[in-house]
Amino acid sequence: MQTSANDTRIIHSCNCPTCQQHPDGAAAREHLAINRLVTVTDEQSRRLVLGFLAHKEGRGGIARLARITGLDRNTIARGRRELLQSDLAPPGRVRRPGAGRQRVEAKAPGF
Repeated sequence: MQTSANDTRIIHSCNCPTCQQHPDGAAAREHLAINRLVTVTDEQSRRLVLGFLAHKEGRGGIARLARITGLDRNTIARGRRELLQSDLAPPGRVRRPGAGRQRVEAKAPGF
């Protein structure tokens, strides 16, 4: 795994056989570019981008991108579904209203 000089986020390094055999090859550069993109996007954009790439890839695209990025297959499948639907989060939001963790104040009212 690598870290960017200006950022503390970790860029996933692909462990696919192609990248292992040819670390300086075109496929390895493409996988690194995908992982850099995944690192700088928010969770909704990440799902949508990977959903688009999986849809473009066709059969086996979800499994391939899960191997390249290290993300869960269900996350990529969800992005693919969201891409084909028009039910996205409202503008200015990453999650739909009510989604995500419950606020600490709501969980422990005496806090």
